[in-house]
Amino acid sequence: MVVPDAVPTPEEILGLDEHAADALLDRLERTVPVHPPFVRIPTASLREAIVFGDTHGDWRSVQEIGRRFIAGGVRRLLVGLGDYVDRSPPDCGAGSVATALHLLSLAAHAPDRVYLIQGNHETTRRIPTLPHDLPEEVDSLWGPDATRCTRIEALLERGPLAAILPEGIYLAHAGFPLVGSQEEWAHAFDTVDDERLAEIVWSECDASRYRRAGVPTWGGRDLERLFRASSLRIFLRGHDPDLTGRPLFDGHCLTLHTTRVFERFGGVITLRFPLGRPIESIRDTLIEHLDTEGKTFDPV
Repeated sequence: MVVPDAVPTPEEILGLDEHAADALLDRLERTVPVHPPFVRIPTASLREAIVFGDTHGDWRSVQEIGRRFIAGGVRRLLVGLGDYVDRSPPDCGAGSVATALHLLSLAAHAPDRVYLIQGNHETTRRIPTLPHDLPEEVDSLWGPDATRCTRIEALLERGPLAAILPEGIYLAHAGFPLVGSQEEWAHAFDTVDDERLAEIVWSECDASRYRRAGVPTWGGRDLERLFRASSLRIFLRGHDPDLTGRPLFDGHCLTLHTTRVFERFGGVITLRFPLGRPIESIRDTLIEHLDTEGKTFDPV
């Protein structure tokens, strides 16, 4: 199968032979932007944003995200909060591969409007993550060849670790640099060693019952210090499935998961909000449940 010139669908990606897969990887390596660890996303020319959480290989939900992103010809911003791979649902086949390459193709197609923030499953080459199903999935599709998995991992590492929007929003997979002053915040991403990386992609909110990495948790006082140092007001994140869809800290923090793998906690949700004016609280946004929620599909 020849790889399409436009953004390939997840099913098209799963149908590629090894030569077409290599051609797609070649194209993505030429076109997917390389971001610094921290980005300020410009939104002046955009109307609204869609933010999605952990997808974990659920390409059927990711495909629905893509439809909403392009619907109506509106210029939207699309931001992913990390953990695009591993733990694929049974009806998604090699879902990590399909999800990653579909999202990377979207980022290549609209580099000024699609940002794929890294989670702990995208930084596994620095701090190992389990499960890590991506290598096995790649081999199942195109035969043993470690370079293909390495190339996908390297492409996912081109995403930022964190981002902010001028509407007053901080976005990261799990946490934030534990800083207390404007000066510390100004240089928080200058050097991202493993300790700082763990704060951003591994740390749990203390409202969650999950404890995975031995990284100190953060709570409301830590978030208040971040907001004072940065003049931000909202934190959008993933990572802790049991907090999905629950506004915390007086509506200033929301956890998103956009995968059927964890839908039992809070559904399969995204967040939509207007751009061009300050967002003061999660109450100024719209939590949307995807049509894939509660459904299973025929295996591919």
